[in-house]
Amino acid sequence: MDTLAIDDEIRARSQQEARSDSLVPMETLLYSRMDSPIGRLFVGASQTGLAMIEFDGGRAAPSPNVVTRDVDGKKIRVTWEQSPTATRPYEKELREYFAGQRQDFSFSLDLRGTDFQKRCWRALLEIPYGETCHYRDIAERVGTTGYRAVGMANHTNPIPIVVPCHRVIAANGTLCGYGGGLDTKRYLLRLEGAAFREAA
Repeated sequence: MDTLAIDDEIRARSQQEARSDSLVPMETLLYSRMDSPIGRLFVGASQTGLAMIEFDGGRAAPSPNVVTRDVDGKKIRVTWEQSPTATRPYEKELREYFAGQRQDFSFSLDLRGTDFQKRCWRALLEIPYGETCHYRDIAERVGTTGYRAVGMANHTNPIPIVVPCHRVIAANGTLCGYGGGLDTKRYLLRLEGAAFREAA
């Protein structure tokens, strides 16, 4: 295939993707930015409940990819509108958690993902404060032997801290990965008094 034909194919695919994107429904969610001991966080909510916590990473607004589905798991595009009033109840309980004054959160969650992802995230919610488990344990709870798939679901968890993926550690007791970085995971586990060991 010559260069001109390749360019034409790339252009056609781009146009097709643009048309597909234009058909994806849009939704506006509300957010604020809060300071915390682990850095600045974006806190995002829908009419239903808390939908997102994202590590700020120096961005001016939440990532467009942190929430990509509606409540039924269908793909959407999200726009974010700043509203500290809407997120105030969530920020209040997060501050209490960081101060060591809260072990459970009382607000509603708006978990958005595939059925498998939501099963994994609900399994994370069953891990008690101050305790840890392994990827194998989560896989067993959701009825799969795919530890890697469970790890990917953890990685795409849109509400870290509240949906406590930081409580999942490696089978040998070490921290393994975390979207917010190992220092953040270490801080959260120490805050909760959870046991883990440092990698050699």
